[in-house]
Amino acid sequence: MSGSVLSLARPAAAANGHNLLAKQLNCNGNGTTGGAAKTTVASAITPPKQPQLAAKVIQQSQIVCFDVDSTVICEEGIDELAEYCGKGSEVARVTKEAMGGAMTFQDALKIRLNIIRPTQQQVRDFIEERPSTLSKNVKRFVSHLKAEGKQVYLISGGFDCLIAPVANELGIPLKNVYANKMLFDYLGEYDSFDISQPTSRSGGKAEAIALIRKENSDDALITMIGDGATDLEAVPPANYFIGFGGNVVRPEVYRRAQYYVTDFEQLMGQ
Repeated sequence: MSGSVLSLARPAAAANGHNLLAKQLNCNGNGTTGGAAKTTVASAITPPKQPQLAAKVIQQSQIVCFDVDSTVICEEGIDELAEYCGKGSEVARVTKEAMGGAMTFQDALKIRLNIIRPTQQQVRDFIEERPSTLSKNVKRFVSHLKAEGKQVYLISGGFDCLIAPVANELGIPLKNVYANKMLFDYLGEYDSFDISQPTSRSGGKAEAIALIRKENSDDALITMIGDGATDLEAVPPANYFIGFGGNVVRPEVYRRAQYYVTDFEQLMGQ
């Protein structure tokens, strides 16, 4: 397909604050490896923004990249792991500080992991006992993209060991996953994380997409889908960003996104 760019309307005006109130409900996904649906903050009362045009963006894109936590899955992986290891409240405090701009992404990641310090065995047990829950209709959407001949990537600030089962469930090859890597010593104790991975630092998702672009034709259209500001800021080098609020609505992302959906079904043009 040619690299012609779809002519798209300017962003619609953001909804007022009442439309940004989040609501508790069950994340009714397909469930990875038999995982039960979990309760998450979602956006049943938040209206989508230009979903028909967003579906056309997907139709014209050759490459579709997804954030993972709170987008492809209902949970935030590192928070779930922290809770499993008995460090949930301590890690939540660091996460709040990081979101307030008090530290870089890499520093926040380092501090949180140094608090959790999961062993290899704990990680294995966590994956077995608390499998991630796929977001509603994401499995069908990914199957639709693959049937259309599009390349699908997962780009996450989370960890490859936690994301691999999700990629396998969706039929996405592990070579198409950009995520962080935990490092362990010879006894299986937590040591550190691989700082060479692009997603280990601020601006890493844009860096990952730049690497994907180098492996493909210059005129390939790339769309990033995600719930957070780091996903939105991946444009450029991505051509388009579609905000996703099926699990949690982040008001700043909703305000800034030209396209915003709350169910992946809205992107299938059906």
